[in-house]
Amino acid sequence: MFRSRSKDEKAAADKVSPDLSKQPRDPQARKGRPTPKRSEAQSQRRRAVSPPLDRKEAMRRQREARRADLARQREALASGDERYLPARDRGPVRRFVRDFVDSRFFVAELFLPLAVIILVMSVVRAGQTQFIATLLWLGVIVMIVVDSVGLTIRLKKQLNERFPNEPKKGAVAYGLMRTLQMRRLRLPKPQVKRGERP
Repeated sequence: MFRSRSKDEKAAADKVSPDLSKQPRDPQARKGRPTPKRSEAQSQRRRAVSPPLDRKEAMRRQREARRADLARQREALASGDERYLPARDRGPVRRFVRDFVDSRFFVAELFLPLAVIILVMSVVRAGQTQFIATLLWLGVIVMIVVDSVGLTIRLKKQLNERFPNEPKKGAVAYGLMRTLQMRRLRLPKPQVKRGERP
């Protein structure tokens, strides 16, 4: 059992036919090649990585890696793939918050277009337009605040029911910030339709 092998046995073990390597191997059978020494295995691993030759090369590799990561994140933001999303968008709680917000209409979605209209109206010096612009501005702000308070109450209730043991820090603020974006411009892209409950 612990004896050294003869030269004939070593030669037979070295001759491994290629068609036998494709067949499933018996776990008790020999592998057909000697186990590499530790120093050889470590040198092979080091050779695979090949450290950069100079600073420029290191910076170029780092830039390429960063560019690849950002491209993967962009694709994930468009498709909703959880694996490559940024840390702020990952997890079941954040996914639920996104779906909860995307399934409803909020006045805050119209904030940017309304702000542009109100600013144009406030610049025009024709009669009552500045007064109307001020009233519109006040009305939009009040509707957004009321809408946001309602969202906060409903979202906290749903999060406590569905995720009692998960950390929920920042989830409501994440939802409120998502309501301020127009649905078409939201990232990660909405995965549910309006009226569809998450």
